Amino acid sequence: MEVAQQILFLLLAGIAIFLFVKKAAAIRRNIALGRDEDTQPHPDRWRNVLLMAFGQKRMFDKPLVAVLHFILYASFIIINIEVLEIFLDGVLGTHRLFAQPLGGFYTFVINFFEILAALVIASCVIFLVRRNVLNVRRLNMPELAGWPRSDANYILFFEIVLMSLFLLMNASDRALQLQGHGHYAELSTNFWISGGIASLLQNLPAATLVAIERIAWWLHIAGIFVFLNYIPYSKHLHIVLAFPNTYYARLAPQAEMTNMPEIQREVLYAMEPDKVPAEAAEAPKKFGARDITDLSWKNLLDAYTCTECGRCTQACPASQTGKKLSPRKIMMDTRDRMEEVGAKTTNGVVAEDGKSLLHDYITTEELWACTSCQACVQACPVLINPLSIINQLKRYLALEESNQPAEWNGMYSNVENNFAPWKFAPDDRDAWAVELNEKG
Repeated sequence: MEVAQQILFLLLAGIAIFLFVKKAAAIRRNIALGRDEDTQPHPDRWRNVLLMAFGQKRMFDKPLVAVLHFILYASFIIINIEVLEIFLDGVLGTHRLFAQPLGGFYTFVINFFEILAALVIASCVIFLVRRNVLNVRRLNMPELAGWPRSDANYILFFEIVLMSLFLLMNASDRALQLQGHGHYAELSTNFWISGGIASLLQNLPAATLVAIERIAWWLHIAGIFVFLNYIPYSKHLHIVLAFPNTYYARLAPQAEMTNMPEIQREVLYAMEPDKVPAEAAEAPKKFGARDITDLSWKNLLDAYTCTECGRCTQACPASQTGKKLSPRKIMMDTRDRMEEVGAKTTNGVVAEDGKSLLHDYITTEELWACTSCQACVQACPVLINPLSIINQLKRYLALEESNQPAEWNGMYSNVENNFAPWKFAPDDRDAWAVELNEKG
């Protein structure tokens, strides 16, 4: 029977790992659809990882939410030690492999895990209440209708079930120890939380307790395999990608815009014609971005890393004043378009489908509502930069489609003819000062 369980476990683990690797490769392929971006190594990159990904520094502007989120995050990382033991037990056909080598320290570790499990259950319940009873505004905005809203709830329910199975598995194990049944009697572990549950179970027949322990064990590890393969399809992919995303985040000052050298060169030539070279430089093939292949791979990594927490949209002045712009939606649309394009990509060749990120997913109304104030960039806990995508799409609208608010056309004409946004000839630009001196 144990050999049969080992074979079944190895089969289940093999399928789960294969499917996860396959999806991870597809995500990597999709991110690689973006153009290159220079990201040189720098010590500040590791600082960002430690403060933003590990330390979750920006989460703590909302202390209660930050503490609850940190519990979930810490549990996800720490309880993987327990998952390692379960995995090895499944492969080797053992039971609590680490118990005897670790001795009394093993009981301490499992008790620590149980406290984390109880805190996770409590945190998930609170988050479910916030989303579905209190209806916190940023968690119930239009772009979250349907799957995104359900996705968040599914994850919270899933974590409650996994932690409950973990406690039930330990409780039935402890009850069998108290009965001195089989190999369970070889261990003596005084679990703090599941020990209380065990006292309610210890009068059940041993066969029933073994069935409960085995079912809880199998459901727990099978649930972890399912969760592993759910993550790449969910916004919770950020629990993996937050680390590389914070590492590769831009290090330039936040308010510094990224300019195109070709545009800067043309402006220089217009203002100083004597610097125009004899042979004209090659014109850029495209200004700005129309689709995801025009964005950089870092922009696409940002989209996959988005947690859909809505802090960017909550901080956005345009969104606060009722305009259509939502930085969170920009990231979600970019990710959705990337998935669509990636599914139609063969050997690096993107199949044309007649659609684009601009217009088909993101409208001009959304883009022109953006004031480039950087509030969304400042608010993101994992250093995502929605403004970078917005600005590239706006650049395409203005320079490729000449599609901008009508009042901008006069400004463009003035810059071209007068080298300033105002309708004054350069020679007359200081006339106001002369008039002021005369009055003085």
